[in-house]
Amino acid sequence: MNQKTNIQDITKEISDLESRLQDAKARLAAANGPKEKHDPWPHMQNGYLEKGKDILSTPIHALLLLSDSALPLGSFAYSNGLESFLAHNKPLTRSITPLASFRRFLKLSIASIASTSLPYILAAYRHPEQLETLDNDMDASTPCIVAQRASVAQGRALLSVWERSFRWTYASKSDDGITATACKSLDAFSDGIKSTIGTADDIGPKGHFPVLWGVVCLVMGVDIQQVAYIFMVNHAKAVLSAAVRASVMGPYQAQSFLASKELQDMIMERIDREWDTDVTDAGQVVPPLDLWVGRHELLYSRIFNS
Repeated sequence: MNQKTNIQDITKEISDLESRLQDAKARLAAANGPKEKHDPWPHMQNGYLEKGKDILSTPIHALLLLSDSALPLGSFAYSNGLESFLAHNKPLTRSITPLASFRRFLKLSIASIASTSLPYILAAYRHPEQLETLDNDMDASTPCIVAQRASVAQGRALLSVWERSFRWTYASKSDDGITATACKSLDAFSDGIKSTIGTADDIGPKGHFPVLWGVVCLVMGVDIQQVAYIFMVNHAKAVLSAAVRASVMGPYQAQSFLASKELQDMIMERIDREWDTDVTDAGQVVPPLDLWVGRHELLYSRIFNS
């Protein structure tokens, strides 16, 4: 009987202590005031990444969208001349490994795309009202018909992505200024392309990829340096993806190339070289690349469009 009484007393004491503990916690919380709201994105302000007191001028969300390999542009259907290069350039000695040969091709390909495309990208970004004129100039300055078709196919795909996916989000933010001009240029350009579809008249905008890339990135708020860099990185990704599918290297080696300081320096060097190049001075600095791309259709068998 005494033992049962002791248990009841201990239980009651525990209950009293728990009640007093809860009261003490409530009084402590009241004394400290209301809790501050936790910010899950302490380094994000209005969609921009904050770095110290400076905010990068590139919207991170748009940057990720444009650099995504899943962006439906069809760029990975092309080898950018790699397949033809592999077929036409057999190493004369065993000392030249496939990787060494590919490294040489990648360097030439980056130099080529920079000299032929970057001036038009930068000009379209800086002067979006000249979109159709720049498109016409690029079409006239691209003598390789295979490269022409690839550029137009990817450019029109980007224009479709803009109209069907991105326009509703980003066009509403461009009420005035240069971005509003860019939106109007894209609308007029798209109408011009649609008006020539199915007609025998070949006069009208073509839709080359670089000029449309520059204007679309402008409307989406991407900084001009990032516009050039993303374009070059995307090109390198497409060439490396083609190398993996052509069994030149494995996927881990391709990622190693992408992550390398060598590739970063190569891209930055080419961007710096073409930063102030006028479109009248843009042109092919690697003439053999036009030959490799142009002869792609003559290969006995091929796995890429060009």
